[in-house]
Amino acid sequence: MPKIPSFSKNHDELKTGLHFCNELHGVATWDLRFKTPNGGDYLAPAATHSIEHLLATVLRNSSNKDDIIYFGPMGCRTGFYLLTVNLNRERLLPLLKRSFAQALEFSEVPGNKREECGNYLEHDLEGAKRECKKYLEILENL
Repeated sequence: MPKIPSFSKNHDELKTGLHFCNELHGVATWDLRFKTPNGGDYLAPAATHSIEHLLATVLRNSSNKDDIIYFGPMGCRTGFYLLTVNLNRERLLPLLKRSFAQALEFSEVPGNKREECGNYLEHDLEGAKRECKKYLEILENL
């Protein structure tokens, strides 16, 4: 089988930041790279889960909610994928900065009750906030 595009990228050359991956059927895929690939520092599973809940909630309640298709973690635990429509980098970057800043204001993880989440016991709000703060600093320096 041919390699899929994400496996064809040299991960030793990927840096933290915001990267456009591709566009297919009008849907853009963005790489929100929190950690350097193969750098030995990865997102903890519970914090990753909480970041997914925080950002999915914030993005899907933003003024661009109709442009958000999906937000979820990478299996390698170095970041997240964001799928969008109608958003170029110039419009997306300010949205992400606002969204990550807003995520830092939460006092609880949205959707973390048993009836709302398939793994409601594995969350780490403080760990998620630490990672969101670090990523917001990366975004501010782009």
